Amino acid sequence: MIRLAHTGQLPAALLDSVRTLLEGAFKDFDLPGWENTLGGMHALTFDGDELVGHASLVQRRLLHGDRVLNTGYVEGVAVHPGHRRRGIASALMAEMEALLGGYEAGALSASTAGAPLYAARGWQLWRGPTFALTPSGIQRTADDDGAVYVFPGRAPLDLDLDGELTADWRAGDVW
Repeated sequence: MIRLAHTGQLPAALLDSVRTLLEGAFKDFDLPGWENTLGGMHALTFDGDELVGHASLVQRRLLHGDRVLNTGYVEGVAVHPGHRRRGIASALMAEMEALLGGYEAGALSASTAGAPLYAARGWQLWRGPTFALTPSGIQRTADDDGAVYVFPGRAPLDLDLDGELTADWRAGDVW
């Protein structure tokens, strides 16, 4: 069973468990990465009282051509190593995708290990160049090319997947 809750509804001890899970899942997980996971909706799953899976959806703005896209951005998808390959990540993503009806589009940056899951669920690889709207202007984020995926929100996704995509600024990894 998946529990859905906003960051503000989660007790500090549970947030600590989420952070511990994410730190174990991502070797380079840092404070900005943690902060980027907060402020939206969380999907959590448990084995008894133990947190074994997490994903969150936060609001972001992406620029594509002359459009500003109100985007649901998926963050912090992780499953405890002892519970992988049991469909937990798929169930978490189903919850995230259900929430995308409140946004024009969904987006995420996939790890190499996570990319097959997202592709199998219908997320589309962004083939074009990626950028970030930084305090000093628009800057290229070539290291993120080939890792960004998009998903339809409340309307059919009619984006040019070979075009430019620019993310709003935030601390830590922009994508």
